[in-house]
Amino acid sequence: MNDTPRTFRIGAVTVTILVESSGPLLHPAELYPDSTPEIIAAQAGWMGPHLYDAASDRLVIAMQSYLLRSGGKTILVDTCVGDCKQRVRGEFDGAVWHWLSRLQEAGVEPEQVDIVLSTHLHVDHVGWHTRLENGQWVPTFPNARYLFVKPEYDYWRSEIGKTALERTGDYIEDSVQPVFDAGLADLVEPDHRIDAALRLVPAPGHTPGHACVEINSEGESAIITGDLLHHPLQCCFPKWSTRFCFDQNQSRATRLAFMKEHAEQGTLLFPAHFPAPTAGRLSKVETGEDVSYSYRFVDDDAG
Repeated sequence: MNDTPRTFRIGAVTVTILVESSGPLLHPAELYPDSTPEIIAAQAGWMGPHLYDAASDRLVIAMQSYLLRSGGKTILVDTCVGDCKQRVRGEFDGAVWHWLSRLQEAGVEPEQVDIVLSTHLHVDHVGWHTRLENGQWVPTFPNARYLFVKPEYDYWRSEIGKTALERTGDYIEDSVQPVFDAGLADLVEPDHRIDAALRLVPAPGHTPGHACVEINSEGESAIITGDLLHHPLQCCFPKWSTRFCFDQNQSRATRLAFMKEHAEQGTLLFPAHFPAPTAGRLSKVETGEDVSYSYRFVDDDAG
C-alpha cells in the first residue's frame, strides 16, 4: 500500500490524499450485482494487480480522506473507517489503521482542522469523526465545525435509515452523534458553499443526500466525487450501480449525467476509493449503443 500523502494543487487550493488502507477487499459481484465472472475475466488484463487481485477475486479498494487547504482554512473531506470501531464487516471490526499519523505526516494536528465535511454518512466515510478517549467516543477534531448535509442526516436518523444500519452496525451512534452532542455539528443544504473556491454539488442516489465537493480556483477545477464512482471498472460499465446504493436508478442517472459532463470538460476527479495515484480524468469510449468511459490516472500536480 502506498500510504505516503500525495498533494495536488488546484489554483490556490491544495488537495492532499490521506490513505487509511488500500488492498483487495470486495468481490466484484458483492459490489456490482450486474457483474458476471465472464465480464470480470475479460477485464482482468487491464486491471491487473493494481486494481484487481485475481487470486482472491477481489477488487482493490482504497479508504482515504482528502485534506484541503483553502482560504486559510484546513478542511477534511470524509474520514474513512476509524480505529477500534465495532463493525459487522470483519475487515473493519476493531481495526487499527493509524490514519492520524498520516494526517500528522501532512503537517496537521487534529486541533488544527477547521472544517470536516461528509460527502455522505456511510460507515467508511465518518469513522475518524470520533476517537476513543477514556472509554468514550469524542470528536477527533475539537476545534472544527463538522458539516452534514441535512437530507442525508435526516435519512440516517429516520426509522428507515436505522434499519439500514443493521448491515454495518450503528456507526451513527459512535461516529456522528458525539459530534452533535459536543455542539460541533452544522446541518447544511446539499448545494452549500464552503468558501469562494469550494462548494457542495448534490449527487443523490448512492444515499439520499450524497454530495460531491467542487473546487474552482484561479481558472482550475476538480471534484471530489465521494461514492459517485467506486472503482475504475465502473467507468467501463457506468450503468452499474452498487448494492450499497440507496436508490440504484437515481444513482445511475446521477452518475451518467456526471460522467458525460466531466468527460467533456476534462475535469480532474478525486474518487473516494480509487487506489493510488487516485486522481484522474474520464474519456468517453465509443462502444456502439452503450456508453462507456476510460479513466486515466494522473500523478501529483500533473495535468
